[in-house]
Amino acid sequence: MASWDRDSSRQWKVTGLRTRTLEIRGSLATDYADVLTPEAIAALEALAPLDAGRKRVMAERIARRGARARDRQMITFLDPDTTIPGTTIRVQDARDGRFVGSAIPADLQCQWIQGTGPAARPNTPTERSIRNVAYALLSGADGWMFDGEDALGQLSTMSLDNQRNLKLAINHAPVFMAAAEQIAAEMNAWARDFLGHTVIEDWQAQLDFTTKIFRARGLHLDDRHIRHADGQSFSASIVDVTLFIVNNYERLRAAGSSIVLYLPKIQTAEEAAIWGGILDALEVHLGLQVGTIKVYVLIEQVEASFQLMEIRAVLGEHFVGFNTGRWDYINSVSDAMGWAPSFSNPNIDTITMTYGYMREYEDRVRRATNTPDQLGRFALWQGGMEPNIPVGSEAGVQASMQRAMAGAEREQREGASGKWVAHWKMVHIVRPVWERVGEPNQLGRSFPPVTYTDADAQALTGLEATTRTIRGARDLLSVALQYGNAFGQGMQAAALKPADSFGNDDVLYLMEDMATGEIRLSILWEWLHKDAALTADDPETGVTAGDRFSSALFERLLVEEYDKLLRATDRDVYETSKTTTLPIAREIVEAYVRSDVKLPWYVDLLNINLDNNDLAEAKRRITLLTEAFRQDGTRITENIDFASAK
Repeated sequence: MASWDRDSSRQWKVTGLRTRTLEIRGSLATDYADVLTPEAIAALEALAPLDAGRKRVMAERIARRGARARDRQMITFLDPDTTIPGTTIRVQDARDGRFVGSAIPADLQCQWIQGTGPAARPNTPTERSIRNVAYALLSGADGWMFDGEDALGQLSTMSLDNQRNLKLAINHAPVFMAAAEQIAAEMNAWARDFLGHTVIEDWQAQLDFTTKIFRARGLHLDDRHIRHADGQSFSASIVDVTLFIVNNYERLRAAGSSIVLYLPKIQTAEEAAIWGGILDALEVHLGLQVGTIKVYVLIEQVEASFQLMEIRAVLGEHFVGFNTGRWDYINSVSDAMGWAPSFSNPNIDTITMTYGYMREYEDRVRRATNTPDQLGRFALWQGGMEPNIPVGSEAGVQASMQRAMAGAEREQREGASGKWVAHWKMVHIVRPVWERVGEPNQLGRSFPPVTYTDADAQALTGLEATTRTIRGARDLLSVALQYGNAFGQGMQAAALKPADSFGNDDVLYLMEDMATGEIRLSILWEWLHKDAALTADDPETGVTAGDRFSSALFERLLVEEYDKLLRATDRDVYETSKTTTLPIAREIVEAYVRSDVKLPWYVDLLNINLDNNDLAEAKRRITLLTEAFRQDGTRITENIDFASAK
């Protein structure tokens, strides 16, 4: 590529196991022989030719984004008379339901509560790390999305640890069963104190209740440990789904369980077709019937809201439902409207699912899932994330749980068949909302059909007047800095709250993942570069309502919020991080927010600094990435340390 030459950036050399088509980094093929089995490697090799199509579509995505920004274009609906790229499906046929979708498997019919979280922890031995899986499978959740994406740290070999722990748990290995027995006792002790009763009667039987679901990394990401034999990067998506399915499909099917994935970050039906090709090829390779692998699609990109029925149609017999994420979606709207001077989001806490463009997006999702296919089949709508954790003062927990219950009740009324929670304790607090109603799902509930007017398109980026304050800016900065620091420590999901609330147990920690870091920086970028007006006085800074969010104001807040983190105790900011990953997080935050060209992903800047604690080297990498993107939109998504030791 013109702006970044891999071979001049660092010397490429073979460093590990090399097959006919792939290279596995360092000693990982030996160290993770239980995950990188001959069967798994053979499947990866079989799917490797599909990577070229993925790279082409991702390059087209960046070019499309750049053209819209350059020409100041809004996202539009597809021409109904055209064919969806990569398929033979006519757009209007997809919208009219003239396709064959999936029947909903028995173990997905009732998914009132799905928990989310990774199966591994950073720098932790297996016997402790696997406790994550035990908490999940003993939680009482109807399903658990084991995350390989936004909530899973990518430090060192965490992506492979994640796969190892899942395989051990699904096979009821002794190391997992020992952890599960201990966790069951701990969960019951908490439940007796908090709920007044136990939640687990037979812990071994409980392990089989929760449907196991896996979320792979998105098409835009490259794997950190496997690449093509010629040194070119290789799809993280292909690696994730292949390792999970090849290692576990026989055991899952023997137990009568479905093979279920969540697919993230899809922006278009053409991208869904790339996913469909991967799934079809894997089924053929494993001798599975077409449509055996079932998928939910996270609608977390605004462009996908313009192509919901098209995405359903393309995924056909794989597709079972949509999920309405919040944070990623807000970030995608901000990014899509980065060129529009008048588009500037308010304080992040005011952008709820009933706010402007969020309300319109949720409504389109519920309409699309309740549009029948040609066999009369509907799809599931899984509601959004509940990030609260019931740990804090009695008053704080009570107030937060009331908000959580109100949110769940609203989603149930609106037609969601269930929702997500970020912590196992929330399962027992939120699940009663659906239990009281008693229906397993809301498939086929009557809503108006999806429409495709100019007004619909405008509503999907519609703002509403609300607050934009210094307090809001401080919260954005503090959590963004903390998240970048946690990411560098290997925790892509972390319980965080603004520094001004440290020590205040009335303010609960919220479970934050990559998406919440992304949107915080996007909003700060908007405020700074679009001359956003603040809506309230702030005596501490001397700001009055109507003042603009200036560069000097951003600098002051950055210094002040960073200093608060340096002074924080080890409970909130690890002491060792203050001279390693925290300074790098600050450098990244400042580079992102100050860039006159809006960078698409905070995660890119974080990823290229994984396993790097040298600030000078971090600055060099930040410059490398930003200059490459400025020149021609290149995204550096591969592991530039691949040739280093494991």
